[in-house]
Amino acid sequence: MTSSPLAELSTHVQDLLARVRGALTLSDLLADEPFIVGKRSILSSLQKSLGALAPEDRKEAGATLQEARRVVEEAFVERRRVLEALRRAQELEADRLDLGDVVVSQVRTPLAVGHPGIVAATQRELEDVFVAMGFTVSDGPEVESDWYNFEALNIPPAHPARGMWDTFYVDLGEPETVVLRTHTSPTQIHLMEEAVAAGTLPIHSVMPGRCYRRDTPDARHLAAFHQIEGLVVDRDITFADLAGVIETFTHAYFGADISSRLRPAFFPFTEPSAEFEITCTICRGDGCRTCSQTGWIELGGCGMLDPAVLEAVGIDGEQWSGFAFGFGIDRCAQMRHQIADMRALIDNDVRFLRQFS
Repeated sequence: MTSSPLAELSTHVQDLLARVRGALTLSDLLADEPFIVGKRSILSSLQKSLGALAPEDRKEAGATLQEARRVVEEAFVERRRVLEALRRAQELEADRLDLGDVVVSQVRTPLAVGHPGIVAATQRELEDVFVAMGFTVSDGPEVESDWYNFEALNIPPAHPARGMWDTFYVDLGEPETVVLRTHTSPTQIHLMEEAVAAGTLPIHSVMPGRCYRRDTPDARHLAAFHQIEGLVVDRDITFADLAGVIETFTHAYFGADISSRLRPAFFPFTEPSAEFEITCTICRGDGCRTCSQTGWIELGGCGMLDPAVLEAVGIDGEQWSGFAFGFGIDRCAQMRHQIADMRALIDNDVRFLRQFS
């Protein structure tokens, strides 16, 4: 057997097994594969040399060589499995989220803290301005009876002024008796009724809230929008007091460089009435799409309380007088932040919303 080409087979096998164990990475093992179990392996060379043996010795030598090959190949496959698992673990480790103190603290504290939307934030700012001027803040229902939304405001059934509001009617009670409020003015009626019943006149209050009209959304209008209305009922109130409140508010909220003006208008619940406009903050009065090239943006309406409204709630118009005003919170946000198209407020585009965080 000493003259057999397999005389040193055991040593060769041990060398090959050591080479398998010595591969520390999968890349190293695969680089050595041709020399361990491939065509360039010593075992392949020995296989070729078996042809020189006598036929009677060739079968036994072949069986011995195949057993040696099996041992080496099994060791190679096992080592490959181990190194593949190691590499996979390393890849997972590289991709793993570090759950140390930093990440855990971020999980416990939300990564992105929510904040009020631009309209809600604008409403709070407006409330602060008016509270600083001596007003209180009141609220009222969004679903109103026809009496509060129209009749008590001097807009009886079939009155032509009802065409000024494209109304959403609610399917409750008699047809067209319950509405989604078209303005926050119904809250004024509630306030005056409560003040008369409790004997708490005078009233100096603002009423913010959501309103609804069947408007087609465009650069300046939305079907669901927000208004803030003001109501003052006191003794010896004049139109000059109203103009002074509007001017004070304009400078306090928009800045001293923004002007306001009152233009004659008609509203059923005020007489005389006016529209309240400010310099367009987008074009600074030069004219643009948002202001229809006029340089002015209408925020809302105002005027002295019509005696018919005072009478409807039981207030003596000989002793008391007052004024009311109302304008869009969405429009204020649009002007304050120079938003060209009001539809951006309802698009929920995070790129837009993040600008006001």
